[in-house]
Amino acid sequence: MTEQKEPTTVCGPAVTELTVTEPAPLPLTEHNIKTEQCGLLRVYVQGDLDTKGTPGLDGKCVFLTVHDMGSNHTSIMKFINHPTMFQISSRSVFLHVVLPGQEPGAQDLEEDTHFPSMQELGGDLVCVLDQLKIKLVLGLGEGAGANILARFGMLHPSRCLGLVLVHPTSTTAGVMEHFKDKIIGWKLENIGHNPTTEQYLVFHKFGERVMMAKDKEGAMEEFKDKLHEEINPKNLKCYVESFMNRTDISSLLEENLKCDTLLVVGDKSSFLHTTETMYQHTDKSKTSILRIDDVGDVLVEAPGKVAQSILLFCQGIGLLTSVSFVDRMRTLSTNSNDGARRTSLMSMEEYDKPNMKRFSVSGRGEEMEGDK
Repeated sequence: MTEQKEPTTVCGPAVTELTVTEPAPLPLTEHNIKTEQCGLLRVYVQGDLDTKGTPGLDGKCVFLTVHDMGSNHTSIMKFINHPTMFQISSRSVFLHVVLPGQEPGAQDLEEDTHFPSMQELGGDLVCVLDQLKIKLVLGLGEGAGANILARFGMLHPSRCLGLVLVHPTSTTAGVMEHFKDKIIGWKLENIGHNPTTEQYLVFHKFGERVMMAKDKEGAMEEFKDKLHEEINPKNLKCYVESFMNRTDISSLLEENLKCDTLLVVGDKSSFLHTTETMYQHTDKSKTSILRIDDVGDVLVEAPGKVAQSILLFCQGIGLLTSVSFVDRMRTLSTNSNDGARRTSLMSMEEYDKPNMKRFSVSGRGEEMEGDK
């Protein structure tokens, strides 16, 4: 049994205000990848694959991303293009997987189309790596996409360097979740986008209490606008049903999820409980959990904190080691829209200790849960 150490707090020097300029967008190319069970998967490659090199050495880090329900690759790209991600994005290549029928302006899927299960999607992601000639990737997934990547990590451990799972879940859908799914599925099929569906997806993305938060209205309206403009409602129904019919992987995690994994969740997220539950079933020497205070959607509301945590996670497993301490400070610039600057950092030496695995981030900085 793995020995777990008592959590401690590590304080760093005060953060100096630094200016982060808007980086130039990375080149984007489209690929159609033939898979064994999922048909064609559309993959957008952000960055130059020819310069990928050897991960952890002189080459770039290769991320494999999978989006949540009600969105597509553009939502993760918005986070990646944020100025606080520059030190990561400028040294990385991103493979954005778009699930069947979820691309902007997609036509209705054929009536007899089999929409793949979460397990089938997790298994077939390796086809993306094989056809693009990528040996190893670091997974970055959100919501339902995080569940798919967790399955990929267990099915193909030799191809997965690590996982960053934002608002993941490992359990099956509950009774009430299934009931809501039936109503939402019927409305998406027969009415299209509607207030009930919007409310469900906003809750899914931003969390329960955010519905009353005035400062989140802009982000919610932008999300609903993109939902109407980009996402085909009948195809979205297929993704929702696949996620609702997911199998429970909790009992498999400790033995089969062998790569280093970072779970990220906002403490106002609808996924808080399910992410905590997933963490309890993992190998604590391999998996850490980051809870960000006072936010629902961490990628929209706290991109700087997530970027800094991803960078530290990558460096802890030997990736992006060329980023200096000063460069890391740049992700904490006041240009970030997180609302508050962090004033302390975890040192790399402490971050690499495998059992310091549970901490939260707030506007005051990082605090270990044991110190609260």
